[in-house]
Amino acid sequence: MLKHFKQPSKFYKNVFALMVPMVLQNIITHTVALTDTFMVGMLGEEYLAAMPIALVPLFIVLIFSFGVQSGTSILVAQYWGKGNLDVINRVLGVGFYVVAIVTFSAAFVMYNFPYQILSFVTPELHLVSIAVPYARITAFSMALSAISMLYFACHRSIENPRLGVIVLSISACFSIFWNWVLIFGNLGFPELGIQGAAISTLSARTLEVIIVTIHARRNKRFRVKFALFFRPGITMTKDFFKYSLPVMANEALWGVGFMMFPVIFGHMTGAQTILAAYNISSNLERLFAVALFACGGATAVIVGREIGAGRREQAERYVKTLTRLGFLMGVGSAGLLMLVRFTVLEPFVFPLYSLSEDAASAATIMLTIYAAILPMRATGVTMGLGAMRGGGDVKAFMFIDVGTMYFVALPLAAIAGLVLRLEIGFVYGALFVEEIVKTSLIYGRLRSRKWIHDVTRD
Repeated sequence: MLKHFKQPSKFYKNVFALMVPMVLQNIITHTVALTDTFMVGMLGEEYLAAMPIALVPLFIVLIFSFGVQSGTSILVAQYWGKGNLDVINRVLGVGFYVVAIVTFSAAFVMYNFPYQILSFVTPELHLVSIAVPYARITAFSMALSAISMLYFACHRSIENPRLGVIVLSISACFSIFWNWVLIFGNLGFPELGIQGAAISTLSARTLEVIIVTIHARRNKRFRVKFALFFRPGITMTKDFFKYSLPVMANEALWGVGFMMFPVIFGHMTGAQTILAAYNISSNLERLFAVALFACGGATAVIVGREIGAGRREQAERYVKTLTRLGFLMGVGSAGLLMLVRFTVLEPFVFPLYSLSEDAASAATIMLTIYAAILPMRATGVTMGLGAMRGGGDVKAFMFIDVGTMYFVALPLAAIAGLVLRLEIGFVYGALFVEEIVKTSLIYGRLRSRKWIHDVTRD
């Protein structure tokens, strides 16, 4: 294992120059989500349970937009290796059209048919009525966020991940402040409760888009040429869909599958308790997984750059090093999660949420299972989202990622929770089995050396 860490110091400087801003960006994003959850949780457990109900269908939109970002990043990273900024403008333009059309269409559907959509998540109608005003506003927030995040993804692929950190730091401070004002009615404003959280988020996302629009015309590293951006051309549109469509399908199908977990929880005995626990644990899980996904993101950028520049063997050597680095980060993240669980969460944080004893216990069980998964999950993320996607092997990864979700995780969770009526720990444990199968399949694909594809044109 140690021999694969023998790389020049310049390599590690490059890796951490990419990773650290990605970690900070994800921490900022998840901290804002945790703050939302904390402030809404102070209103009561039913409000805490209503939030994930609202976010379940919107999560599909978020996952789809992440698929567009990932597909864009594959092409941008490899063309960055070639040094072709004009083509990057065209790629970004196609991505913008796709993400804007889909996310705003979904937002209009959610705004007009919220009860019909949210009733599918849970039969608890009193929770649906609480979630509806939050969902209608947050849908447009996610549409705006998809645009700004696409722009950040492009800059991340051209080795400028600091932009996302700076802009998200500004919007995070803005969002947290207005959460405090609008949720609780401070500074003379009306007390809007959960609807106030949605309005503050929408305002923050609007601010992000304004900043991004100004930056697109004034930065020197990569200035958007609107003549190319708005008219990307047929050739680039075909290339975009050829390599991005499997990624978008991957994320959309995976998102639908992942959405079924809270649906399963919502139909189990004690649904409100389980959903409240899931809302807290899922936000904490994402916070402690930031290093994993930063390692995967850095791997995708480095691999794409090396393949675009024609250095395939170098890309393979880097993947071996980064996979082992990802595993170590998974071990460290798991240890940190367990340390925080025993020293901070159980004695101090959970009581602040006004959780019942059963909800706190369920959240603890979920977090413990997730900590056990983290090292293997980190390895799979680095090899899959990082190496396979960065290498353009998007179809193979789609079959592995979606296949394990639909044929391993969901059937096991549904049988455990809805048929056998087992405790939440057994239902959540389906994730553990999925990670074992998925990581094994990804490792086999990398060993075959069929994952490297140059997706650029001369």
